[in-house]
Amino acid sequence: MMHHQRLSVGPLQCNCQILTCPSTGQVAVVDPGDEWERIQQAIGTATANTLWLIHTHAHFDHVGATRPLAEYFEAQGWTVRLALHPGDLKIYENLKMQGTMFGMPMDDPRAIDHWLQDEEELQIGELKFQVIHTPGHSPGGVCYRWEHASQQTLFSGDTLFDHSVGRSDLWGGDGAVLSKSIRNRLFTLDDDTRVIPGHGPDTRIGIEKRENPFLV
Repeated sequence: MMHHQRLSVGPLQCNCQILTCPSTGQVAVVDPGDEWERIQQAIGTATANTLWLIHTHAHFDHVGATRPLAEYFEAQGWTVRLALHPGDLKIYENLKMQGTMFGMPMDDPRAIDHWLQDEEELQIGELKFQVIHTPGHSPGGVCYRWEHASQQTLFSGDTLFDHSVGRSDLWGGDGAVLSKSIRNRLFTLDDDTRVIPGHGPDTRIGIEKRENPFLV
């Protein structure tokens, strides 16, 4: 099993996930969107001194704490790796512009260390995450699937929510592409798969297949 903490951060209450491999101490943070000091305190210390900052997409409320977190842990001697899908590079490069549009100052983005590819297996310690490219909310949107024994968990970012879906009216969004991503990539997963979205409460794949008003 992995050690899992969830923090809702920033004014848009992004669900930031802190995932620690119990065997190696390596840490992955999914969507460090804001409040970097709070995330840092939740991470604490780990034996491996290795931190992955992995993103479901590059909207400011999901990447806003990436740079200060990386700089803090590097100053402590940690190895830090940043991961993003290349489809969201332009959005990421325009992080300061995003912040300006929403009245939230942002730092210049830090360089990406690892470009995610669809279907790759991202290994962090002994934890293995399948990357699923799900464009529509943004061109480079991805979900991360983790499987342990018979339990499956999907970190869905802003692709799929509890009885809702991500918006498609932001940079590079496309509603038809988003619907196709959910139907063809996510609804093929086991119905019992736990879905942990980028905002709001958890759900299950089977529930969304039956009840999501945007998809039924």
